Amino acid sequence: MSLYGRNLLTLMDFSKDEIKEMLDTAARLKYEKKNGISHEVLKGKNIVLLFEKDSTRTRCAFEVACHDLGMNPVYIGSSGSQMGKKESIKDTARVLGRMFDGIEYRGFSQSIVETLSAYSNVPVWNGLTNEFHPTQVLADLLTIQEEKGHLEGLKMVYFGDARYNMGNSLMVGASKMGMNFVACAPKELWPNKELVDKCEIFAKESNGSVKLTEDIDEAIEDADIVVTDVWVSMGEDDSVWEERIKLLKPYQVNSELMAKAKEDTIFLHCLPSFHNLETKIGMEVYKKFNENGLEVTEDVFEGPKSRVFDEAENRLHTIKAVMYLSLYKE
Repeated sequence: MSLYGRNLLTLMDFSKDEIKEMLDTAARLKYEKKNGISHEVLKGKNIVLLFEKDSTRTRCAFEVACHDLGMNPVYIGSSGSQMGKKESIKDTARVLGRMFDGIEYRGFSQSIVETLSAYSNVPVWNGLTNEFHPTQVLADLLTIQEEKGHLEGLKMVYFGDARYNMGNSLMVGASKMGMNFVACAPKELWPNKELVDKCEIFAKESNGSVKLTEDIDEAIEDADIVVTDVWVSMGEDDSVWEERIKLLKPYQVNSELMAKAKEDTIFLHCLPSFHNLETKIGMEVYKKFNENGLEVTEDVFEGPKSRVFDEAENRLHTIKAVMYLSLYKE
C-alpha cells in the first residue's frame, strides 16, 4: 500500500486499511525515536506551515517531526502572508507549490485547505479547519490502540458540542475503524445530517455504529473511551459563552459521570482544556459565570483515567507518519 503523494484533508478520503497503515507507521516511528534509531529519510525536503490559528501541539509536532525526518520547516503565522488578503488562495498555493515539498494548513474553512491541495501540486495536510481535524484524530486512535490493544468494537462517547471539527472527525475516524461512536449532546449541537449519513455508511462497512443521543446515562453505559472538547471554539465570539454553558453544563465530564463508566474507561481531550483557573480565559469565565472547570473538571483531567498527555505526545508520531508516507518514495 502506498500513500505517496496523498493529501490529508479529512479521514473520509482514506480506507480502514490506509488509516491502519498510518497508525502502524506512527507506532514504528515512535519506537525508533524512543530507542534512538534515526529516520532522517527526507533530507533536503522543505515544508511550509501556514497557521491562521495558533496551536502549541500542532506547530511543535510538525516542526519536531520535520527535524526528525531530516526536513526543513518554515512557519508562516497569520500576519506573515498575504494569502486571502492581497493574494488569492489559488495564487498562494501555486507559489508555495513551486518552493516547498509539502504544505500544512491550520485555520478556518475547509474550502481553504481544499483549494491549497487543488492548486499546489504537492501534498497538503490539514492541521485543523472549522470542519475537520484529522491529525488530532489519528493521535487519538493511536492512543486508544496503545491502551486497549485494538480499535474494533470499542465504544467511544463524545460529550459536548458535536457540530465542529472534533465531533465531526472523531465520528469519521471511529466509523472508519469499526468502533461504536456516540455523540451525546443537545440536539441543536449534533453534527449535520449529511455527514452523519456518510459515517453510517462507513460504520456499516467496518462493523461499527454511529449514534446521536441526549441521554447521558445511555451514552456512558459500557463506554470504553470518553472524549470532550472546549465548549467555545477558537474564532467564536465571547458572547456565546453564556448560552453554551447553559446548554452543555449537564454534559460536563466530571467524577459523577466517570463513576458510571467502566473501570478501564479512559478519558481523552485534544487540548487546550479549561479544567481549572490557571488560564486567562478560565479565570474570566469563573468571574463571570462562577464555573471552576468547564468541559471537564480538574479531578477527571488529572485523574487515573486521563490519557491526555499520551494523546498530546502522539500528535508528533502520527503527524510524522503522515508526512513520511506522503513524501517518502521507496
